[in-house]
Amino acid sequence: MDFILASNNKKKLGEMQRILSPLGINVVTAKMLGITLDDVVEDADSFEGNAKIKAHAACKATNMPAIADDSGICVDYLGGAPGVYSARFSGGDDEDNNDLLLEKLKGVPMEQRGAHYACAICCTFPDGKEINVQGECYGYIGFERDGNEGFGYDPLFLVDGRAFGRYSPEEKDRISHRGNALRKLVNELEKIL
Repeated sequence: MDFILASNNKKKLGEMQRILSPLGINVVTAKMLGITLDDVVEDADSFEGNAKIKAHAACKATNMPAIADDSGICVDYLGGAPGVYSARFSGGDDEDNNDLLLEKLKGVPMEQRGAHYACAICCTFPDGKEINVQGECYGYIGFERDGNEGFGYDPLFLVDGRAFGRYSPEEKDRISHRGNALRKLVNELEKIL
């Protein structure tokens, strides 16, 4: 059964395919189907709200089950920022976002650099059924980038003293916010498929 992912992010696609394929779910993007999804305005004040906006739009446009996630990093010292603004924190790309985060934490000791990744996933169906799940992963923000794996803030996010930028995709799946949310989604999908 094909589910459309409301994103063209290849790394997110890979994570979802690895975890959902044992259920017989083939996660595809609009690009893979040769179509274009209209951009949606992610103006909700929560990860869950933004995931719902994207999933509903993709489902309506394709008449297929749709999966969307919204995720980001929440830094304790910054009062939970950048949060839902993680992807557009600096107004630039991942590198610019990482630079700004390091700048804002300059001089902050490790014990005050606690953070967590959060992920909300919405899966919606043409018949109106909807599943919403969330996952988190707790760690710290490092003092410098480490590793080339992953994307976003992964080179700065430390779990057990090791940056996500050094975790293989399979290692990251086992503990990441998105992996945790996807396992909850699998549990819910098993009940209805």
